Parts: sequence; structure tokens; C-alpha cells
Amino acid sequence: MKYIAISGSWRKMNSQLEKDVRDHVREIISRGDGIVSGGALNVDYIATDEALKLDPSAKRIKIFLPATLEIFSAHYRKRAREGVITKEQAESLIAQLNKVGQLNPSSIIENKNNKVLDKETYYERNSAVIEAADELIAFHVNKSLGTKDAIEKAHKKGIPVKTFSYTIE
Repeated sequence: MKYIAISGSWRKMNSQLEKDVRDHVREIISRGDGIVSGGALNVDYIATDEALKLDPSAKRIKIFLPATLEIFSAHYRKRAREGVITKEQAESLIAQLNKVGQLNPSSIIENKNNKVLDKETYYERNSAVIEAADELIAFHVNKSLGTKDAIEKAHKKGIPVKTFSYTIE
């Protein structure tokens, strides 16, 4: 079994991007492979949602978090209070991560060293995602720097990279 990293923006989403993510994840899980993601909103959330439909045991899902689930959850709730994301987005993501962890505790890989979440810890998480992957499918929205970081790390590792670019207002 191969693990395919799914990377993409947490900031913007549209129906075409959602369809593309779901189609690729469906194809990956259907052929018996697994996905690796970073547990964020939008692309990561949709990829995990689709994978769970086809792999309800979560045995073929790996989610690398930039901190513990507890710290990650508190961070998302804080971002919702700040108005960066909605409360619904935060709670849906937290519920999804908890569900995956309950189905298969080894699917959630926490970074127990990080106490604060920032650009550096998210990029560190990208490194862990790429390290665990045999290839990368990147959904590059608005030239996002985080997705670019994952693409560069995958190229450096020498694994296959498929990039799909989107401009979303």
C-alpha cells in the first residue's frame, strides 16, 4: 500500500476544487492505497471526509497535526473567536479529527513538542506529511505558500508530484 499526501489551501474552497479532491481521494482509497494530510480545513477536511466514506475504519488515513489534538483544537476555537474561521468550521474539523482518532488511534499523529501553532510549526507538519508519503497530490489555491512548501519538500524528497492550480476569489 502506498500513501498519497493530499495538500491544499485551508483558506478558500469552491465546488470544482471540492469535486477534484473527492475524485482523487476516491480513486486512491478504491485502489487500496491510503492518504496522508495535515488535518486542516477545506482540502484536508474534504479529503478525510471522502476517505472515511470508503474506509470507515480509518486504517488508510494518516493525519499529522502540528501539535497535540488538544492544542490544535484550542487553536481552531481561538481562530473562530477571532473571526478568521467560523465556529462551525472549527467544531466540524475538531469532531472529524476526534472521530478518526476514535476509529483508529494510530491515524492521528500528534506533535507533542509544539505548544504554540505558527507558520514554522505548520511547515514542520508539512515535512512530516511529505516524509510519510510515497507521492503528493497538491491542490494549489491562489499560489498558497503552505502548499508551495509541501510541493518543494516532495520534489526534494524525489517523490512524484501532481499539482492542480486554482484561482479562487
